[in-house]
Amino acid sequence: MIDTLPAIPPRLPVTNTWRRAVPITAPLDWLAQGYADFRVNSGTSLAYGAIIFAVSWVFVAGLYRFEQEAILLPALAAFLVVGPLLALGLYEKSRCLKQGRTVSFLTMLFVRPAAGGQVLFTGVLLGLLAVLWIRAAVLIYALFFGYLPFPGAGQLMQQVFMTPTGLAMVVVGTAVGGLFAAFSFAVSAFSIPMMLEENVDALTAMGRSFALAWHNRGVVSLWGALLSAGFVFCLLTGLIGLLLVFPILGHASYHAYRAMWVISPAAQET
Repeated sequence: MIDTLPAIPPRLPVTNTWRRAVPITAPLDWLAQGYADFRVNSGTSLAYGAIIFAVSWVFVAGLYRFEQEAILLPALAAFLVVGPLLALGLYEKSRCLKQGRTVSFLTMLFVRPAAGGQVLFTGVLLGLLAVLWIRAAVLIYALFFGYLPFPGAGQLMQQVFMTPTGLAMVVVGTAVGGLFAAFSFAVSAFSIPMMLEENVDALTAMGRSFALAWHNRGVVSLWGALLSAGFVFCLLTGLIGLLLVFPILGHASYHAYRAMWVISPAAQET
């Protein structure tokens, strides 16, 4: 008598729980929704942007005061890392508007996320990533030009963009900075608003955000490019653009999160 092997069950189709049926043009809709939120009681959003503008200029002035202007550009670029955390109050306003609740400026300043202190822990992790980014930029400069005193902004621009060594440094620095920017954006784009609405720990939220970004690379890449373009505009205007651009992008980021993440029933009840 020949023993028969147990039948192998048919393989079930594998579904990707992280992929979203979001059109590539969705970021434009998020911007439109962000602008609509900005227009509702716009004074609160403008005041929030004014605080971000003032803090940014105090930071820049501090770098010059303590003769650390050599790290000005990488420090400003690292703003993209902590930007989602700074926009927490804007997320709260958009959330209140979506739920049909009134929102005040104090509500935006004193936000009580569902995740509690996990948001602060995320801020610490993003801050460490920003510091690492700045140190990497300083190291790259030292590898190409040696560990020399900062020559000044004018001479630095000529040194960087008018010499073969400087152009090579720009290529390497852009590649390394791009990796930092992509990773930091992936882990923070959706994790901060997620912790606003759900009681989830920092690492889980950041992991979910990274998974959403990785499995929806097309639409998320376009969204990241729009955010970067807004940041460049702010730099070209001497950071004055933060007054308007930062609030609109902050509101839009909340709608990006809503479009990319289906929140739990428990979070919907809060």
